[in-house]
Amino acid sequence: MNLPDRLWSHEETAAFLGVPEATLHFWNHKGIGPVSFKVGRYRRYDPDDIGRWLRTRRETATGQVCDS
Repeated sequence: MNLPDRLWSHEETAAFLGVPEATLHFWNHKGIGPVSFKVGRYRRYDPDDIGRWLRTRRETATGQVCDS
């Protein structure tokens, strides 16, 4: 298992994605956001997981989400 140099905080992840922290909380609650880990009482994200999740969110020219 390759571990990242550093996990991102919830705040850092929301800022990177350009979404409000509340949106990221909602996505976590619904199970539709990027993979995260609970470390103690804190949620953490692997930057590689964020990249993989983003690639699954690509949209076609018609606005349809594709899974490539």
